[in-house]
Amino acid sequence: MARVYISTVISAPADRVWSVIRDFNALPDWTPFVADSRIEEGLPSDKIGCVRAFRLTDGGFIRERLLALSDYDYSFSYAILESPMGVDNYVSTLKLIPITDGDKTFAEWSAEFECAPGREDELVEHIGRNVFLGGLMSLKSKMGG
Repeated sequence: MARVYISTVISAPADRVWSVIRDFNALPDWTPFVADSRIEEGLPSDKIGCVRAFRLTDGGFIRERLLALSDYDYSFSYAILESPMGVDNYVSTLKLIPITDGDKTFAEWSAEFECAPGREDELVEHIGRNVFLGGLMSLKSKMGG
C-alpha cells in the first residue's frame, strides 16, 4: 500500500479555510488543475456518498465519492472511483487543524492506494507534488498567505 502525506501552514483561521474547501464540488475554485466539476445525480455536495465528477485542465477525467465530512474536525475523506492514474483502493483525507498562535491553519492532505508494481514511487511523487502540494499552495495563495 502506497502512502502520500503533504502538509503546510496557511496564514488564515481554520474556519475561513474550511469555508473554501468544505464544498466537495469546489475544486475549480481553489486548485489550479481542475477545469470543471459537478456532483452527480443533483445531490448536495456535503451528502456522504455523493460523487463528484471533474475534468482536469489537461483533459483527464476523475470521479470521487465523499466518504466522510466533519465540520467539527475540519476534515473530509474521499475515494477515487475512476481515474487515469492507475490507482486502486485510493482513499484520501484533507484535514485542517487550527493553530491558535497567530490564528493560522495547519493543513494536511494524505492518501493510501494500491497500484501496479513499479509505479508506486512515480505515483507517490506525482500525487504528492502535483496534486496535494499544488492544491495546498494554491489554497494558501487564495487565502492570502
